[in-house]
Amino acid sequence: MTPSRRGFITMSAGISAASVLPAAASATESCVDPVTAMAEAVSNGLFADDGLARPAPMTPTVSNLAAGLDRTLVLGGGGEYYVAWYCGFFHGLLELGFDPNLAEMVVGTSAGAYMGSSLTSGHFARLRTEFDFFGHFPSLFAKMAPVSSANASQKRAQEINFKVTNGDPASIQAIGHAALASDNRVNGDAVERLAWLLTGDSKTDWPVAKMFTTANDCYTGERLVVGQAVARRNGIPLAHAAGASSSLPGVIGPTLLGQRYCMDGGIARTWAHTDIVAGSKRALVITLTNGHDGTVLTGIPHNINTEIAALEATGTKAMLIIAGTPPGVNLLDPKEIAPALKAGYDRAKTEAPKIQQFWS
Repeated sequence: MTPSRRGFITMSAGISAASVLPAAASATESCVDPVTAMAEAVSNGLFADDGLARPAPMTPTVSNLAAGLDRTLVLGGGGEYYVAWYCGFFHGLLELGFDPNLAEMVVGTSAGAYMGSSLTSGHFARLRTEFDFFGHFPSLFAKMAPVSSANASQKRAQEINFKVTNGDPASIQAIGHAALASDNRVNGDAVERLAWLLTGDSKTDWPVAKMFTTANDCYTGERLVVGQAVARRNGIPLAHAAGASSSLPGVIGPTLLGQRYCMDGGIARTWAHTDIVAGSKRALVITLTNGHDGTVLTGIPHNINTEIAALEATGTKAMLIIAGTPPGVNLLDPKEIAPALKAGYDRAKTEAPKIQQFWS
C-alpha cells in the first residue's frame, strides 16, 4: 500500500541532529569522475551569469545585501501549517498596532517566502479586510493546498529527503534529482493556487526591492537567492519565486526560476538562511522549530541556535522566535490550518511587546 502524506510527515517527528553545521563537502567529493567534471563545467559555464547562486558561507561573514541596514526580518519554512501560523501571527501583530513592514529587508524560505511576499507586496493587508480571518479564510486556504497520497516516484523523493545525513552538495543533489523525477501531477497547480491567494499581483513582477527568497537548484544542488535585481534579469515574478521556495520534493514542483528547476529553500545546509541578513543591526528571526525537535520537512541536520550564533558573530543583534509544533502534527494537512491560524494569532499577543522593544 502506498503510504499516506500524513505518514510521510509524521515520520519526521523527533529527528535529532548535531549542533554543528555540516561541512561544505565530504572527503570523497575530491575524487570526481571525468563525466561528472565535464557536466559540472558545462553547467557552470552556462549559468554563471544569471546571478542566482549564492553559497552559504562556512564562517560568519557580513552579507553585502544587508550591510548598513538596521531592521531585517527572516522567515523560515514549514508547510501549510506554518503559512497559516504566519497569517495568524502577522494578523495579530497588525491588529495590535505593530507593522512588520518596518523591516528594511525580508528573507523568506518556503512558507516564509509566501508570507514575506504577501506582507511586503501589500497583499496581506488586503486579505485581512476581504476575508473573515477565522471563518472563511481557513476553508479557502484548505481548498488551495495540495492534497495527495504519494506514488512511487514521490515516495522515492520523500524518503531520500529524510534519509540524508548532512547538507553537503552531493546530498542536496541526490534529493534534487529525485525531486526532478517525481510525478507530482496529482497536486496539479497547487503552487499557482497558493501564489494567487497569498501574493496577488506579484505574479507578473517583483514589486518590492527589500524582499528576498531562497530555493535550491535541483540539478546542481546550489542555493539560490532571489531579489528584485536578479529576478528582473531572469524574468522571475515574486509569486514564482515563493512557489519555488515551497516546492517540497515529492509533493509539489519543482518550479522553474529562470532556466533552473528548483525545490524548497528549506532543503539546505542552513535552516533559515540568516547569513543573508548578516551585518544588519537587528534581525528578527522566526522559525517553526529549532531545526531538530518537533515536526520538520527534511532529514538534513539543522540547529537554529548555531545559525543565530554565527549571525551574531558578524555584529548583528538577533531576536529568535520559535513557533513550535503540536505533537505529531502533519505540516501539510489542510485540517491543521484553522488551529495553526489561531496558534499564530495567540502567539502575537505574547511577542508583540518584545518585538516592539527590540525594534524601537
